[in-house]
Amino acid sequence: MVFKPTLSTIKKLFMKKIIVVAVYCMLCMTVINAQSGRFYFGVKSGLNIANLNGPNGSDYNAVPSFYAGGLMHAHITQHFAVQHELFFSGQGSKVGSDRMRLLYLNMPMLAQYMTGGGFRLETGPQIGFLLAAKNKNGNTETNFKDDFKSLDFSWVFGAGYVFPGTGFGIDTRYNLGINNIHDAPGTFRNSVFSLGAFYQWQCKHSMARKH
Repeated sequence: MVFKPTLSTIKKLFMKKIIVVAVYCMLCMTVINAQSGRFYFGVKSGLNIANLNGPNGSDYNAVPSFYAGGLMHAHITQHFAVQHELFFSGQGSKVGSDRMRLLYLNMPMLAQYMTGGGFRLETGPQIGFLLAAKNKNGNTETNFKDDFKSLDFSWVFGAGYVFPGTGFGIDTRYNLGINNIHDAPGTFRNSVFSLGAFYQWQCKHSMARKH
């Protein structure tokens, strides 16, 4: 039997390889940069406006939710940095009277460009681990985690601002789902717009090395 990959299969494999390579490069840069002393930790939280891009003709509506977690920020140069994050993210969608609630543990790995005036642009891959999937209709709630894949691959586009000298900042993002997250018939991809705030501090080891 000869395996003949379809175009969609090739695209999925290609995108997964890009994500793996990007993650590997960012991890390498972080390890190298940890020796330079410009290393930060932080916490973040905010609002998600989430939706699912479903089958053609489906009337899915965005739903509000929240995210919260931590970050690790490492400078490569004065204007470039990598940022790894780990946070809980409420996602899903609404169609008719049904509200689908998905809970992910997301791990974005971002490349950031900083202007020097507090503004930053960022992009990179994100891996999401599905923790829960429930459908609520009125007072009835159904667990349908088995209908969804355990992993979600997304690409992040964002911008932010850090208030100089404070460690406080705000950021906004759009997470574009790459893979089909649905195991049952039908194709669904995550689509999430987020707006939130963060606080980051320089780790003590970094501060000691700078003095």
